[in-house]
Amino acid sequence: MTTGAKISLTKYESSTIEYKSLKKAIGKNADLKDLARTCVCLANTQGGYLFIGIENKDKLPPSEQKINQEEMNEVIKKLRSLTDSVGLVNPELLAHENGGEYFVIQIYPSMKTIATTSDGRVYVRVGDECTAIKGEELTRLAHEKGAFQWELVVTKTHISQVEPMKINKFLNEIRTSDRVSDFIKSLSDKDILEYYKLLDEDYITNLGVLWLGNFKQRSKLNYPITAQYIVYDKDEKKIRKVDWNLNQFNPKELLLEIEKEAIELNYSFELPDGMFRKQIRYYAKDVVRELLVNAFVHKSFTISGDIFISLYKDRLEIKNPGGLPLGVTKDNILHQVQRRNPHLIDTFKALKLMESEGSGYDLIYEKLSLDGKTYPQIENDINYVQVTIYSNIIDNNVLQIIDYISRHYDLNQKEIISLGAIIRNKKISGYELAKLLQLGDDRLRSWIEGLVNQKIVITEGKTKGLMYAINPKILASIEHDLKPSLKTMEEPHLRALIKEDLKLHPKSKISEIHNRMSDLDMGYLRRVIYKMAKSSELLKEGEKKNRVYSLANKK
Repeated sequence: MTTGAKISLTKYESSTIEYKSLKKAIGKNADLKDLARTCVCLANTQGGYLFIGIENKDKLPPSEQKINQEEMNEVIKKLRSLTDSVGLVNPELLAHENGGEYFVIQIYPSMKTIATTSDGRVYVRVGDECTAIKGEELTRLAHEKGAFQWELVVTKTHISQVEPMKINKFLNEIRTSDRVSDFIKSLSDKDILEYYKLLDEDYITNLGVLWLGNFKQRSKLNYPITAQYIVYDKDEKKIRKVDWNLNQFNPKELLLEIEKEAIELNYSFELPDGMFRKQIRYYAKDVVRELLVNAFVHKSFTISGDIFISLYKDRLEIKNPGGLPLGVTKDNILHQVQRRNPHLIDTFKALKLMESEGSGYDLIYEKLSLDGKTYPQIENDINYVQVTIYSNIIDNNVLQIIDYISRHYDLNQKEIISLGAIIRNKKISGYELAKLLQLGDDRLRSWIEGLVNQKIVITEGKTKGLMYAINPKILASIEHDLKPSLKTMEEPHLRALIKEDLKLHPKSKISEIHNRMSDLDMGYLRRVIYKMAKSSELLKEGEKKNRVYSLANKK
């Protein structure tokens, strides 16, 4: 018996671990082909460990369970015959403190080749499931092979060459994080660095260079994280650019630096008195943070290219190198979990820079729903992912309704997202709602039943003709709150709103400003703008129909 699998049942648990009952491997009901598929699945992604003899429900071996050495060896022999290009370490027989025995097989990642079953089938891990892939996805898998293992590659940089201050800062942030278990915090400095895959036998990994290295060490990485922030005017001409390509920041420092420098992303506009909220940001801080983090952690570090953060008059586009991880599409991104750089993700989670795994787009959809904004638009191919969000509110009434309901009813995240979708469409079929929320018909019920039970949403029709709409009684109860609008806005508030609008949309015609304030009387808007131009609060350029307005640059 070898001891290749140096891992404890209770010490480490992650997405690279599979628990299987002993009945799956030994006995008349054994299903070694299923175990072979699991081995192929792990080999094609990050590698991992197969714990055999563990009952999934308890994550423990039965206390009376004993394993025959010869039968265990026969399992590994058969698994090798049922797989191709899968590196399997001889199993290690272990005894749990409850007396039960189990064994562990380590599966090495297939670094350069695609692992298959003996009958030529290919599987990868998508979320918690092993999924068969073929056709175009095989090409993507071959393309992704290097990216899967990039963060674990050991460099020639010895730990003694790393500045102690950088190491101590990282360790302190880990030990003071409420996202990190007491067990991890109690480890030695070296063990913590090894646990987060920053260190391997006294040499730092690519991931370690990313977090702990100086700018010279990071510059030796093929494609470290670099970014550009570009602001465009209404004619989509570049008016400001900041780039980060000198590798002087680790991922956390770079994220904070971008948030500090991208001041235009902090702009907001004031809504009139009759509405429930006074300030709405063009781009919610939590949404921008989550999109930036996604660009960082899902970037392909084997593809050249910067992360582009492009701000236009009506939208924000964030584009990063590398397509969506295998198994994730724009039509399932709200629910599907797949990790290209799992250990980078682990550090981001530990340092509280991102939501827990799988909840990122849930958060984005929730925040956009609450702000009455459209859902993100996603473009993707093998080389890049681009996510676009828009600054404008879909409709002021949409915002008022969802704001009123969310303040008067106790809604969870799923219900807020569903509610936003229904309000946007006024009335929507179950089929279209499920499609919009990227759900199967069987899962839609759990998202919508709380809204129906609280009589916020009513249903019409049955089966395929089932429709959802906001309860008219709720609309009637808040009707008096919907009447105040831009039409009745006092002049000081309108002046402030015009200024906020022109911050983001300089050199706008009055008609263009009016289009962004569609509830406002055109005559009233024109009179106020004329007054602001006369008092030098606004600058005007051009004549008559071509006249445009901008904020005066007062020092």
